[in-house]
This record gives sequence, structure tokens and C-alpha cells, in this order.
Amino acid sequence: MPTPPSLTSLPVYNRNMLPEPGTDLSDGAVFLLDKPLGWSSFDVVKFVRIRLKTRKTGHAGTLDPLATGLLIICAGKATKSISQIQELPKRYHACVSLGASTPSQDSATPPDAHAPVPDLSLDTVRQVLKEQFSGIIRQIPPMYSALWKDGQRLYTYARKGEVVDREPREVEIHDIQLLSFEQDRLELDVLCSKGTYVRTLAHDLGKALGTLAHLTDLRRTAIGPYHADEAAEIEQIRNYYDRRR
Repeated sequence: MPTPPSLTSLPVYNRNMLPEPGTDLSDGAVFLLDKPLGWSSFDVVKFVRIRLKTRKTGHAGTLDPLATGLLIICAGKATKSISQIQELPKRYHACVSLGASTPSQDSATPPDAHAPVPDLSLDTVRQVLKEQFSGIIRQIPPMYSALWKDGQRLYTYARKGEVVDREPREVEIHDIQLLSFEQDRLELDVLCSKGTYVRTLAHDLGKALGTLAHLTDLRRTAIGPYHADEAAEIEQIRNYYDRRR
């Protein structure tokens, strides 16, 4: 996938190359980071901002705290390119548990309903993925999300136990592959458009297979031409900069 034109002249820092402490990044720089489990995307931005000593930083695409993987941080003038990066397709490795649903559609909340898992074959699962979860699909955003509704974030309603109407949104699944299937557990490789909720995909997939489901693990492996295996880890950043203070 091509790099956005506005980024071709900017340095892209990764696990193999980091700027020296004190480097002036005002002209723009991009950082590929591996977000750890339990951190919010803003936690990572704050962590990097302190070490780069630049306030003008932002991330190009939120990852939930329970998700790991590639998070792109832009600094200086590169923040003007955040919207372009956000438009790039994202690739995820997702683990789905069948037989139970949760309010958050992932493991952030305990199961609220259970259902038996029918006797499914690999061919059946692949056929459902091909017919119902490929190309342009419609998703109802989860209640546990940061979208706005009548002046409040949806998660604000959800935390009070309220459910409000949400309009379905169209997203595109460019490619979806079944990596493994054992009894009540699926592993998927998903290449999708901006705005796709993989946990909603897991939730909807459960229903399509005649049961319930929720997401148990999610890792973003790529954003456009950028890959998680190139990303610097938090401990690497900490050791590199804190040691030189």
C-alpha cells in the first residue's frame, strides 16, 4: 500500500531507528509504536510526548486498552497528516470466543448472556465470513464506544446501564481469513476500513453462526504500509530516553 504523499519526506522512526534525545521534531516525524495491553492510546501519546519534549503530538487511530499492536504517533507538522493515516486500511489479528456475549462485545465486561455453540465446520464458518462479512457491511456501533450521542459519549450511557439507539454505519471488510477454529474459539485475520469495530464484527459473527460471541484478543498488525513488527516497544523507548536524561 502506498505511503500518503505528505509523509514521504518525513522521517519514520521505528524499533531500528529512534531520534537522539533533544532532536528538534517541529518539522514533523512519525513514530511506529507497539501499544501494550492495558494502555489507552492517549497513555502512549503522553508517554512519548514527555520523552520527546514536544507538546504537538497525536495518534492516528485509537486502539482500545485491551488491544495491542501498531499505534502511529505523529509529532510536529506531521500531525497535519493524521487524517490521511487514519484513512488507510487496518489489519488485525482477532480471537473470538463463541457461546457468550458481553455488554462491551469484548472481555472488558463479564458475559451477560450464554448460548450453546452449534456443531460448526470449517467450511460453514468460512462460508458465513465470505457471504456476510466481506465487502461493504453495516455495523451498529457498540454502546461501549467514544461516539457522541445527544451530547454524551456512548460509553457514558453504557456505564449507567442505559442503551440508546445508534444508526448503522457502513464499513468495508477488504479481506477476512479464518486462521483457526477449535470448538468455541476462532482466530481471524481482518483487513478493514477506517471505523470498523472488530469487536462488533465478533459479536455479529456469533449471531450469524447461531450462537453468541465476543472478542477476547485483538492485535493491530498493520496500518497501510506500516507494520507492527517494525514498531518500537514501550520499554525500548523508556530505556533509550530515560537513560540519556
